[in-house]
This record gives sequence, C-alpha cells and structure tokens, in this order.
Amino acid sequence: MKTTKHRFFALVFTVFLLIGCCLPASAITEPPTFTVGWSVYAGWNPYFYMQKSGTMKKWADKYGIVIKVQRFDYAASLDSFVAKNIDACTMTNMEALDMPAAAGVDSTAIIVGDYSNGNDAVLVRNGLTFDKLPGQRIMLVQKTVSEYLLERGMVLNGQQAQLSKLRLINTSDSDIVPAFMNNTSNPAVVTWKPLASQILADKSVHSIFDSSKIPGEILDLLVVRTEVLNRPDGSGQRFAKAISGAWYETVQQLASGQSQAIKVSAAASGDSIDSYKEQLRTTSLFATPKSAADFTTGPNIKQKMELVRQFCFAHGLLGQGVKSVDDVAIVYPDGSVQGHKERVRLRFNAAYMQAAQQGKL
Repeated sequence: MKTTKHRFFALVFTVFLLIGCCLPASAITEPPTFTVGWSVYAGWNPYFYMQKSGTMKKWADKYGIVIKVQRFDYAASLDSFVAKNIDACTMTNMEALDMPAAAGVDSTAIIVGDYSNGNDAVLVRNGLTFDKLPGQRIMLVQKTVSEYLLERGMVLNGQQAQLSKLRLINTSDSDIVPAFMNNTSNPAVVTWKPLASQILADKSVHSIFDSSKIPGEILDLLVVRTEVLNRPDGSGQRFAKAISGAWYETVQQLASGQSQAIKVSAAASGDSIDSYKEQLRTTSLFATPKSAADFTTGPNIKQKMELVRQFCFAHGLLGQGVKSVDDVAIVYPDGSVQGHKERVRLRFNAAYMQAAQQGKL
C-alpha cells in the first residue's frame, strides 16, 4: 500500500513537471517591473533608504510587482523620463510642466512630497545684490526651479526690467559646487541643498534669496507616466499603491526622527546626519498623507501653479509651436483645468495619498 502511494505521487509529480516543461515561455510570466528615477535632494533621498531598508520591496511584494530605484543627475533623470526609459521620476512641479508635459508626455503626479522652504537659494560673492546681478556670470541648472527662483528673486526685489540682462551659465548639479568654488571669478550661483550648504561653508559666500520667501511654489513630486498608471492589466495602479505605501511608511520614520532612516537618507548624498537634519529643517515635508492630500486638493496649489506655468510660457519652456500658456494644460483632483481641456498633459491625482490617509493601501 505504501509503495503504491509513493508511485502515485511520483507519477503526479512527473506529470506536473512535464506540463511545466512544455508550457510556452509566454505562459511563465515575470512580475511587472517598474523603474523609479531619483536625484540628490533632501526630499528625494528617502527613495534610497526605501530601497536599502527593504521597505520598497516589502510593498512591491504585497502588490505582486518589482520596483527598481535608480539614481541620476537631476537633468538626466528628466531626460530619461521623457525618453520613457523609466516609469516614474522625482521632479519639481515646474519640471513636470516644462519637461514631460512640454514634450507631449502625459504625466501624473501621485505623491506631493514637500515644498522647498529654504532649500533652494541664490548665493553670491563680494556682497552682490540683485540690482548688481545683470551682466554677471550666474551658474545654475537652466530650465529648472533654480532659474525660476532667480527670476522670482529679481521680481520681488524690484528688478523685473533687468531680467533680460541676466547672464546664465548652465552647469550640471554634479559639477556646480567645484565649478563655483574653484573659480572665484564666478560671482553668483543658484542651487539647492546639500549643494547650497557646501557652498555656504565658504564664509565669503552668502545667500540673498531663498525658497522660504515663496512658500509652496517649488513642490517636490513623484511623477508617473499616465500611460503606465493606466495599464490595462492594472499593474500601474498596483505600482502607485505600493510606492505610496512605501513612501508614507518612510516619511513617518523620518518625521519621528528614526535614526536609521535619517542615517541612510543622509548617506544617499554623502552627507553627515547633522547636515541632513539641517536640510530637513528647510524642507516643508508633508509628513502625513492627509497633509499632502489636503494641499493637493486645496486652492493654493492652483495659485502656485499659475505662477509657474506663466513663467514657463514666458521663457519658451512649454515646447515648440506653443502659442498660448493654455496649450499645455493641468488638471486637478476636482476636475478643474488650467488651460485647454483637450491639451491636458499634467495631472495631479490625490487618490493614492487619500488611500494612504484612509488606511486602504
């Protein structure tokens, strides 16, 4: 009897093995894989921790997917996203509008992580003031929020008429600190922390304007290509839920001062723990999904985005052939649209932040 049972189970095992061997490769499917690009910034370094700590994998496993995390220089991350080489990317609200949206890539912001509250700054040597900046070499990453911050500083300091005389030197974020520090003939630079903090360590340099003067205008987002989010198999929705769950688990650890989360996030940019904590103090982090969802569904975001889109249009950042600021439109969670409804390219979606708030992830 025992031998008969053993033979029976051996036969069943052999049949299943043969079936598995004969299945076409298409029938053995790998889990959907998504790649997220991030670059060095206080509000984006947590993506490095999410990967290293296993938090990202835990949430990805929950939804039956794989999430890869890849570090880039900032401009390169945007180029990769526009080229559809990665599925999601950390970026500011302005770059979401003037890069993928302007290039015709329909994109959706699913996480509003924070706003810069002093992290971005205009730094000068030799006691320069805004009225002395026209004609001077100003180093920055062009077509990013650094250029936006510089212009807002000029306008708010009564120098709007001098904007056309600014001399901008495009410099990548990986090169900007040594390029500025090693050449004292460069009198001004616009950048963000931790790069700004490294430059300010030189006592001959000081800040004349920073993002705390324009709260809520420089938003830090996680943006997903809309076509990825809306994949027919539902994997894009699962991705959005997984990464939102991982994000809010991580942010709560940061907000509560969890030492490992802060230590690894600091290490993402080669910073000391003290330096990273200093950066977080000038980052207005939406530490709870409720605070993020409330901001995204409130009226302030529309007012801030109006300033940003007008800047982008005035500087020709919305793409070739764009004749009106309304040609690259933005839709908000309440369905309201800034611009032509048939030209929506950037979407703010609060659904995943709200799901996190309600404990439904």
